[in-house]
Amino acid sequence: MNTSDDILELKDRILEIQVSLRDANETRDLILLDETRKVQLSHPNPLNTFGKKCYSQTDEDGITLEILRRIDCLKNGTYGEYGVGNGTENNTLVLAALGWRGFWVGGETLLPNINQGRGNKFCHVKDWITLDNIVKITSRCLQQIERDTIDVISIDLDGNDIHLIRALLATGLRPKLFIAEYNAKFPPPIEFEIVYDSKHIWDGDDYFGASLTSLNKLFNKYNYRLICCNSHTGSNAFFIDQKFSHSFDDVPMDLNELFVGPRYVLYKQYGHPIATKTIERIFDTL
Repeated sequence: MNTSDDILELKDRILEIQVSLRDANETRDLILLDETRKVQLSHPNPLNTFGKKCYSQTDEDGITLEILRRIDCLKNGTYGEYGVGNGTENNTLVLAALGWRGFWVGGETLLPNINQGRGNKFCHVKDWITLDNIVKITSRCLQQIERDTIDVISIDLDGNDIHLIRALLATGLRPKLFIAEYNAKFPPPIEFEIVYDSKHIWDGDDYFGASLTSLNKLFNKYNYRLICCNSHTGSNAFFIDQKFSHSFDDVPMDLNELFVGPRYVLYKQYGHPIATKTIERIFDTL
């Protein structure tokens, strides 16, 4: 066989492998989707069945929208999020798509054009968040977007979250919905929180954040009620102001029924890759 034939045969073989890998990936995705849906449907909390991914890491967006629908807060809201990555995947981009005003705070740089010319509709502060600056930054952001109150706060910083949440709640800031990352390694009734360290950087291990029980105790102190943990990965907990509790009479009260363990193996980005032009378009319509 000459060299040309060898090359053609190699190309054919590569194509076969690529097709095989594509088919295998599609099969895996279908299996994971099916498994995720089974988890949602089998959970005792009816809110979990609404889980959907738009721009959240996994199924948080669908849960957020259902909660806001129940409390009649889908329009003209205000959000704030701490820990937003480069702006393409977080818990409040879906709210920006609804036309909400809001702000983002985090140490990463947003992708180009996401944070340009937004006026009083949106602001982003690139800063490392600590106990020394979180309250001042929050106040400055609310002033820039011309709001005195906030409807939704989300915080996911892989570390000092509970300490920073405690500082925000102590100021009297009272969102209707508070989304907080928890350390799902520790099921109820275990209490756990890391020691505050302004320079903490997550190493990808289990030393981060706080257990669901510890977070729940903190939020209970400020009259918030835990109403959901996202079922896809078990990483975000949803706390609602107690005055809206009547809208969630179908949700279990028992912490053990609400808890979701670490299902990180189910994490998978479904759908087409994220296009920054889509996100730019969302902000252009504000």
